[in-house]
Amino acid sequence: MEHALSPSTLAELRRPRPYPAVSVLTPTHRREPDNAQDPVRLRNVVAEAKKQLETDPAVTRERRSDVFDQLDRALAEIDLAHAEDGLVIFAAPGEHQVWSLARSVPERVVLSDTFLTRNLVSAQAAERPFWVLSISADRVTLWNGGVDRVTESEAGGFPLIRSQENFDAERLQRIGDMPSTFRDEDTKRFLRDADTMMAALLREAPRRLYVTGEQAALSLWEEFGNVTRHSIPVQHGGLTHAGPEAVWQVIRPLLEADARRNTASVTRELESARGHKTFAAGVDEVWQSAREGRVRLLAVEENYRTAVRDDGDHLVPATSGDLDARDDIVDEIVERCLETGADVRFVPDGTLGDENGIAGVLRY
Repeated sequence: MEHALSPSTLAELRRPRPYPAVSVLTPTHRREPDNAQDPVRLRNVVAEAKKQLETDPAVTRERRSDVFDQLDRALAEIDLAHAEDGLVIFAAPGEHQVWSLARSVPERVVLSDTFLTRNLVSAQAAERPFWVLSISADRVTLWNGGVDRVTESEAGGFPLIRSQENFDAERLQRIGDMPSTFRDEDTKRFLRDADTMMAALLREAPRRLYVTGEQAALSLWEEFGNVTRHSIPVQHGGLTHAGPEAVWQVIRPLLEADARRNTASVTRELESARGHKTFAAGVDEVWQSAREGRVRLLAVEENYRTAVRDDGDHLVPATSGDLDARDDIVDEIVERCLETGADVRFVPDGTLGDENGIAGVLRY
């Protein structure tokens, strides 16, 4: 299942497909007893997608058979034992993808000539993904980070492993020779290669980057300069060969401190916007401003969801599941704001007080 949404991946998902491009969304659950319902809901929503394909006169028999096969292949790849909060299946003639999201999605089926991406975009923004690069003289390991975990990543060609006869970084560290190791030309060349690889990855998938290592390794890393200005050094060795939990425990306090600063910054900006009359609040007002490209900063409480319908002039409250209800209007707003260059920040529930879970700072 896919997790990381890079700009190039998003562009590929958004390109037009031969009709039908099918998007199947369903909420999932991480823990018992809620996750007991997930297999049934997943089978039912895929069955609904097949039913819509069967009754759509614009879908030829050949394409219907192809997409049926892609949906079945997608189902076979899904491991609900590792489910997060939402699941998205994309299927079109000759292709399929499965995305696991750390943000809930409404249950729905969409047939179009493009895939429905707004839920992926919103989930990516909410998760605040980051990279962790752990460096040492013999190995450089990359970690993909999210809200509550890190996992080892092979993106960009990592891990990078130094193969040298009789090279033993741990032995050198024990005998006190590690500083000289990082002055060695082979070591410099090895870490310079890692620096070049990481710089290329950041161009493709830009994120906050934490770099962990012994002080000697970090000092050498700073000399290269390609990604130093984009990274946060963390003096902690031994993580190149560690498991994800050890890395998470080192990075977690930094993330929590950053989240507190982020919330305080958003609160200050919203208060300032009130005084300058560039403040918008509530789903209808923010949606109108987002459609006009006026939102500079969007603040959304982490678990805020609402169903609305469009009466022509405004969004009005609706019941989830109603025929004309828009269950993922918050994700629509997030995607639209990101497309118009807004800074989108997710904050803890309750941060926005009486603003109904969503507020914005306007450009004018």
